[in-house]
Amino acid sequence: MHFIPTSSSWLNIIERFFREITTKRIRRGSFNSVDELTKAIHDYIDAHNQNAKPFIWTAEADKIIEKVGRARLALDTARSK
Repeated sequence: MHFIPTSSSWLNIIERFFREITTKRIRRGSFNSVDELTKAIHDYIDAHNQNAKPFIWTAEADKIIEKVGRARLALDTARSK
């Protein structure tokens, strides 16, 4: 197992997908069993993959690095207190 920081940028994409599946399928459904929920999730993923589109990253690398620097400084300041 490999642990990564929760601030890793690829997790943002995963979080977006879970938000989408939650708002578009899970919250709109009523499930009487775990099997029904599991089937609904798999059905949604299958339908989603039929018209899949790549995620296009729009943030500029310099802006990301700048934010990481500010976050690291804030964390270091908080730890030193």
